[in-house]
Amino acid sequence: MPLLFDLLGVFFFGVSGSLLAARRGFDIVGSLLLAGLTGIGGGIVRDVILGVVPTAFENPYYFIPPTLAALLVYFVAPGVQRLKRPLLVFDAAGLALFCTAGTIKALEAGMNPFAATLLGVTTAVGGGLLRDVVANKTPSIFDPRDLYAVPAMLGAGLMAGLWVLGVRGWVWELAVAAVVFILRVLSLKFRWRVPKAVGSWHRDAELH
Repeated sequence: MPLLFDLLGVFFFGVSGSLLAARRGFDIVGSLLLAGLTGIGGGIVRDVILGVVPTAFENPYYFIPPTLAALLVYFVAPGVQRLKRPLLVFDAAGLALFCTAGTIKALEAGMNPFAATLLGVTTAVGGGLLRDVVANKTPSIFDPRDLYAVPAMLGAGLMAGLWVLGVRGWVWELAVAAVVFILRVLSLKFRWRVPKAVGSWHRDAELH
């Protein structure tokens, strides 16, 4: 079941990468590469930090979801360059699954709950960050109009907290992922945002 969740996360992120490639006018090779980078990039960063061989390099199954994602976008979604909503929905699904799976893997590797939470967030946002940089797009994690990393932080923290309390199992992992997904979608719908790095009182002081 954990492998299934991981592969689903790779697929959802892969679709978001291929959708962005389509919107940017890339060819099918670019779409496949961007899908792969988005799908497995965050997990590779996490595993390098943990000092283990990246899971995607040990298991060839991890390269199947990005390929399917690129083919899906190529055959099923013509004119997808104009569709931003599907990209955001698939990205939200990948974010939700990866923040929980990444946290669990870090905990199983012996990381403390705080480090595991950080690595869970890294797993969730790493692929999207690499995708946006390669596609010459402002990364969502740095967009002041986008509440991108906060749902992943809450999900990873909740997963680590449940682990400490001895509450474990794929049902709980799926439940936390669902909470993260819903929170992410709601943040997009209602345009929630976090405060900027500089408070408004500083800007007011500069004006005077």
